[in-house]
Amino acid sequence: MQDNQKGKIMDSKNAIKLFNNKEIRVEWNEEEEKWYFSVIDVVAVLAENDRPRKYWSDLKNKLDDEGSELSEKIGQLKMRAMDGKMRLTDVADTKQMLRIIQSIPSPNAEPFKMWLAKVGYERIEETEDPEKAFDRAMETYLKKGYSPRWINQRLKSIEVRKELTDEWDSSGVKKGNEYAILTNEITEAWAGHTVKDYKKLKGLKKENLRDNVTNLELVLNMLAEVTTTEISKEKKPSTFDASKDIAHQGGTVAGNARKEIEERTGKPVVTPKNARDLLEDASSELLEDGD
Repeated sequence: MQDNQKGKIMDSKNAIKLFNNKEIRVEWNEEEEKWYFSVIDVVAVLAENDRPRKYWSDLKNKLDDEGSELSEKIGQLKMRAMDGKMRLTDVADTKQMLRIIQSIPSPNAEPFKMWLAKVGYERIEETEDPEKAFDRAMETYLKKGYSPRWINQRLKSIEVRKELTDEWDSSGVKKGNEYAILTNEITEAWAGHTVKDYKKLKGLKKENLRDNVTNLELVLNMLAEVTTTEISKEKKPSTFDASKDIAHQGGTVAGNARKEIEERTGKPVVTPKNARDLLEDASSELLEDGD
């Protein structure tokens, strides 16, 4: 898959599928109507090796020595790496992935083949009925142990974020660094912390920040983003600086709401609570419901 053949990616850049509770990064190519899977992630699951990059490098050399053209057909896409940054990584479509699986001795080989077929079928279903994508996202979060109430907010936040990025796209904001700058502007305005400091407060390094915030934090972040979207639609910014100013305005609206909540409750809204705490809270709720 060459760069000019990638086409439009329908799903978010950090799309994740779970195999036996192990995360596999994936991307859907709308023009080719294909899934592309992170080879490193698959190798890590199948080979159960703590050095999947080295394993994959050795496997590619072995395939080359055998005269296989597979490694020449492997493409690359930018996917979110463990450090949270978008980095190029080797990807393979379903057909190529099946060939790779055959070269890895693993008890998970056959179950993984079935999983690949299931992922492909789910994509067809989700295209016909987008609501199924939300249902499966909810199922994924439930498996991780989040509470249904938190999950509902998280899924809504994804929808709000998508509306915002669509508005940024129409305003000429570029994906990547410019998205990050505007997101940081919104976050600092409403939370009083840059994204970096916010993650530091919660003890995060590689984890997704939005998967580590409370319901109230999620709601205020949504307020900041939806306000930014609405202001942008009205003002129609023509420059990046104008979009940055609007991002600050949107974040400030939610920031004022945060300060008022804190004044009335006497408690900080932005806290060190992370996913571990959220999962413990969810477990406590289940125990209380069971009493």
